Amino acid sequence: MKDKLKRINKIAGVLIFADFFLHAGWGLVGPIFAIFLVQNIEGGNLGTIGFVAATYWFVKSISQPFIADIFDLKKGEEDDFKCLIGGMIVANLIPLGYFFSTQIYHIFLLEAVRGIAMAFVVPAWLGMFSRHIDKNWYAFTWSIQSTVIGLSAAFAAAFGGVIASILGFKAIFILVSFLGLLSTGLLYTIRDRIFLKDHKIFNPDEK
Repeated sequence: MKDKLKRINKIAGVLIFADFFLHAGWGLVGPIFAIFLVQNIEGGNLGTIGFVAATYWFVKSISQPFIADIFDLKKGEEDDFKCLIGGMIVANLIPLGYFFSTQIYHIFLLEAVRGIAMAFVVPAWLGMFSRHIDKNWYAFTWSIQSTVIGLSAAFAAAFGGVIASILGFKAIFILVSFLGLLSTGLLYTIRDRIFLKDHKIFNPDEK
């Protein structure tokens, strides 16, 4: 197992750890977001909670294939990396928008913006990750990524409600943004390794 872990490409490894912090942060919101809407947002009720979630998923799902198609048409990873970083920054500032929201339409607008931002993030992340997986280690590397996401979900499920009950919703939103921006910062450590200037495709076997 140790030998296999050492074989994971450094770029893929950074992408995995960045994904951990991103999902750990947003996972904190899941257990308490419906309560937040009902208790703190005018117009927030059981009838609107589902539509809020649907807004994010609809906007992201509709936008994502068109954005991914543009990535595939361009050679190299410069555009992927820039869109990944830009989308991450926008998406991870959204919780600060919750912080100041008072009306339900504020939440719908924020979720639509987050959907567009993540429509840039997801295909860019997946494209880069797929290109930098070591040859003959595809299943293992993807399993590590899935395991890390599972651990982040477990962390968030265990502590999201506890933190909110002690510190309040606003503390959760600040923490989500912090973890998300930490995730974005980690991605900058691989900036020079993906050959932004000459658009050369990275060799997964090169360490």
